[in-house]
Amino acid sequence: MKTFRFGIVAVVAFALLGAWVLHSQSTVGESGLTDALRDHVRAESFGPIAKVADLPAGVRAALSELFVGGTTLEMADPGMPFQATDVMVMPRLPARRLVSAGCSADHCLVYYERGGFAHVHQIVLLSKTDTSARLVHGGVAAGGLTDLGQIKDALLAGKVMGGSKYW
Repeated sequence: MKTFRFGIVAVVAFALLGAWVLHSQSTVGESGLTDALRDHVRAESFGPIAKVADLPAGVRAALSELFVGGTTLEMADPGMPFQATDVMVMPRLPARRLVSAGCSADHCLVYYERGGFAHVHQIVLLSKTDTSARLVHGGVAAGGLTDLGQIKDALLAGKVMGGSKYW
């Protein structure tokens, strides 16, 4: 009976993986962004941000609310340790780690890793003002993106599986 259950789980896992691969090859126009917003973001220049503390205060507050509904943003800086798996080796490590981020005059693009049962990479696009920010679009993305250009291209090409309830 256990072998049968494992087989079903494996089939479901492979089906989900296949769906993800097909989705990751989608074309521009399926990004979940309106045409006007896609064109606006495409034309924007995003200045790089190297550390979580360097994100605008409104963006940090919006991410904190998105992640845990709290007031403190728990995210490690690039290259720093974080809780990459669900095995608690070192309690108190943040569950997320910033990979890359950048802001323009009115948007911020944040690419980060989230650990736990499944280690995933996520992209969020937030609109921002001087004092606040809000989620515009985001979701699971491919790992291994190395610069803001690749991250922006993935977002604009629809290679972000949106609608995540686990940020």
